[in-house]
Amino acid sequence: MSADPGAEPATRAAAIDPADRADIDALLFDFVARQRARGRRVLGLLMAPRDTSEGCRAQMWLTDVDNGDAYLVSQPLGAGSSGCAADPQGFARASRVLRDALERQPDLVVCDRFGALEAENGGFVDELGALLSAGVPVLTVVAAKHHGAWRRFIGEAPWLPAEPAAWDRWLDNTLQTA
Repeated sequence: MSADPGAEPATRAAAIDPADRADIDALLFDFVARQRARGRRVLGLLMAPRDTSEGCRAQMWLTDVDNGDAYLVSQPLGAGSSGCAADPQGFARASRVLRDALERQPDLVVCDRFGALEAENGGFVDELGALLSAGVPVLTVVAAKHHGAWRRFIGEAPWLPAEPAAWDRWLDNTLQTA
């Protein structure tokens, strides 16, 4: 992990290293609620907190943080499957939220994960690229196994610990330097 969250960012994106925190989704929902309570326009998609006892086999739902619409982004693969259950078509349906965010000039867009689909140049890569090209701050979660793909996609950007206070500092600084 690099980058001081208080330093001026090279790009208006930051990645949270989840550090195996099972509560990362709940922390992100709380962070978004706090930012919105401060009057900030925060849009995007977050993974609905879920029972992780089933691991990758549990249904995955992305929630629009603005209106609560939910998008099923997993597919049932069966108990014996070892593949990822991510459903590219579900992600394609949910991508509308990120495309629409671009037109609404938000202070921040949160995006559930930069994960396996994005690492393979799919998922939300186009939408994230468009947001960043327009100068919209983006905050996402990137697991260790996707750090290399994130760096290839974004270049230099702050890595933030799984601590909401660090996210607050990064966003405050990013908005002040806009």
